[in-house]
Amino acid sequence: MRDTDTQPMEPDVIARLGQVSTATIATQLYKRGYRRCFLDGVKPLYPGTSSFVAPAFTLRNIPMRDDMDDMSILANPQYPQRDAVENTPAGHCLVNDACRNLMAGTIGDILAERLRVRGVSATVTDGAIRDSGDLESIELPIYCASRAAPASVAGLYAVELQVPIGCGGVAIFPGDIMAGDKDGVIVISRKIAKEISKDAPEQERYERYVRSRVNAGDSITGLYPSSEASLLEYKEWEGE
Repeated sequence: MRDTDTQPMEPDVIARLGQVSTATIATQLYKRGYRRCFLDGVKPLYPGTSSFVAPAFTLRNIPMRDDMDDMSILANPQYPQRDAVENTPAGHCLVNDACRNLMAGTIGDILAERLRVRGVSATVTDGAIRDSGDLESIELPIYCASRAAPASVAGLYAVELQVPIGCGGVAIFPGDIMAGDKDGVIVISRKIAKEISKDAPEQERYERYVRSRVNAGDSITGLYPSSEASLLEYKEWEGE
């Protein structure tokens, strides 16, 4: 694990990314050749789930095997799932690779509350969560693929923290920047996060200009995508 993996990203980078949508981030990533960044099937737990932006702290699971299937492993504080709950740094997002298992709840209300109290920014999984009704009232952004009553050990065995994982079909490295909103969750490589945080707000400002023109009855032709003429007009509009 590199030292940068658990270091917080510069606050201004997180703040700027928190002002834009995952759709805008996706466009910025696409322009730079990043095609596989949006987590498949991972959505906000419920409509009121808060948006978030935070560095990734990763947890890798493998499918449970019969000779390991014992609830007593949960009493071991060094069991990676328990370890993650107690050691995900404040301001980070716990990203749980659940092998897309939708029949085992990766976390429930007590673990989620512990994460919230410790200052963790969000939790993301391509699996299920349990105690879902209670989790809708916890002020912790939770993004998942489904809901399920069984505990995690019903189908998953946690093996290690802070390693590269696959979540929702996307490669995620410790320290990558995760962003979630109503569209879902996207990952930004840490090395280009600052660059994206500068360009994404400008994209949204231009799109607000486009919407004002479209609202006034203008065609999108030569406007969206932008043309040289529309960019000049935008600069004039921006200076008003």
